[in-house]
Amino acid sequence: MGANQENISDNVGDDIILEVKGLKQYFPITRGFLQRTVGHVKAVDGVSFFIREGEVLGLVGESGCGKTTTGRSILRLYEPTSGEVWYRKADGERVDVARLSLKEVKPLRREMRMIFQDPFSSLNPRFTVKDIIGEPLVIHRIAKGQDLDDRVGKLMKEVGLDPNYMNRYPHEFSGGQRQRIGLARTLSLSPRLIIADEPVSALDVSIQAQVLNLLQRLKDQLGLTLLFIAHDLSVVEHVSDRIAVMYVGKIVEMAGTDELLRHPLHPYTEALLSAVPPADPDIKYERIALEGEVPSPADPPPGCIFNPRCHYAKDVCRQVAPELTEVLQGHFVSCHRAKELTLRGVGA
Repeated sequence: MGANQENISDNVGDDIILEVKGLKQYFPITRGFLQRTVGHVKAVDGVSFFIREGEVLGLVGESGCGKTTTGRSILRLYEPTSGEVWYRKADGERVDVARLSLKEVKPLRREMRMIFQDPFSSLNPRFTVKDIIGEPLVIHRIAKGQDLDDRVGKLMKEVGLDPNYMNRYPHEFSGGQRQRIGLARTLSLSPRLIIADEPVSALDVSIQAQVLNLLQRLKDQLGLTLLFIAHDLSVVEHVSDRIAVMYVGKIVEMAGTDELLRHPLHPYTEALLSAVPPADPDIKYERIALEGEVPSPADPPPGCIFNPRCHYAKDVCRQVAPELTEVLQGHFVSCHRAKELTLRGVGA
């Protein structure tokens, strides 16, 4: 049952809240006095996936693979080069966010929100916590005066912060508390879809667990849908219903969390999983070391994007780029040899 990237979500039901089709985000490379375009950095190169309402899709990959750019392109923080971003609004209407004008996108900001990676640079140091959390409410003319204070106080309680601190500034809080402030700001407009861009990567391990548990609780209470971007598979495993693995601008594998962790079908996923230590310290495991360097998105290799570092590559892998195909039900992979290889999952 094959399915290419353009129709990857065909026949998966009408509960899809977000459907991305062939999304590309190319950044021009310019040189010379006249700044002529001599090439492009293919940060996101034909990415397709879907998210069902109420689920968490983890988007995982190495730094620089295009995860953050994908999230920002979906929300139109970057203007996509091409592709479709279909979002189902609260009233049931489906709109292609990539083709809307900025005026038409603004009302969608209430339903589609983002948690930024760095809790230190994503908060305005000149704003108080009340200003930061309340700004979206003021911009969308939802609350002001005492009503604004009450809403900000309630949001702070929801994320585990003392409302008495709403007149303090970001530098007076720890990293974990700042991320909670950012989360409260994200939740201020009661969004339906949240793109969480590595929300715990800048935090200590103990604080990471607190923020992840908070996200999980709020997701269950408020019925949120999340695209959870991270580079740490152990973190993604904790929160995600499904996982999509990204490599140099492309999704190479996507499946349910348990299925992908136990039965990977792509050699890159196998290598990522080999870096996750087992829970039992007595179990010996062997990490798969990938040779060579990650290809430049400005000059990707022909054929499969992973072939220069793949232990299983054959001639066809170096010549023909594989499509993202549904090999098993709900399990998509971009690999010519997916059906013949037996790869090692977590705990194997």
